[in-house]
Amino acid sequence: MTKLTETQTIILIAGAQRPENIALPLPKGLAGAAAKMAVSKMIEHGWLQEVDANLRRNEPLWRETGDGHGTTLVVTDAGLLAIGIEPVLVKTVAAIRQHAADAAEATKPTPRAGTKQAMLITMLRAPEGATMEEVTAATQWLAHTARGAMSGALGKKLGLVVTSAKEEGRGRVYRIA
Repeated sequence: MTKLTETQTIILIAGAQRPENIALPLPKGLAGAAAKMAVSKMIEHGWLQEVDANLRRNEPLWRETGDGHGTTLVVTDAGLLAIGIEPVLVKTVAAIRQHAADAAEATKPTPRAGTKQAMLITMLRAPEGATMEEVTAATQWLAHTARGAMSGALGKKLGLVVTSAKEEGRGRVYRIA
């Protein structure tokens, strides 16, 4: 087994801690011919691999291929093993982080019972809906506050779709679709 240099160890450890095991940026002070030599040796040993860079995700470039694309460096499973990290462990930690991020996005706030917002939702979910005058009378809000609550709190925060339509004899009626 080949012994790692200090520079190789630093590159592999830093890459193991980054999303998708990207080895770039290289440590400060490592540039030019020294960087190329260090990376070439690591690729020879199978510790690093050059892969196409995803420019949409702003992945750092190792080198440009000339056609508007480039490559980046990724720590391989062999590279992880060389520094004593099980590849399965790294993939498990990445999956846990992704699951936690997805769960955080999925949770939507729920309105508390007995509030003016809950009253507004009840009025708008009724089959007959509610006019602005009915909403302002029930909540004691001004019209601009009621419209803001429908747009902001109900629409953007809670993800409810509030529709409006003009009805003969009632005027504009708001409903939750």
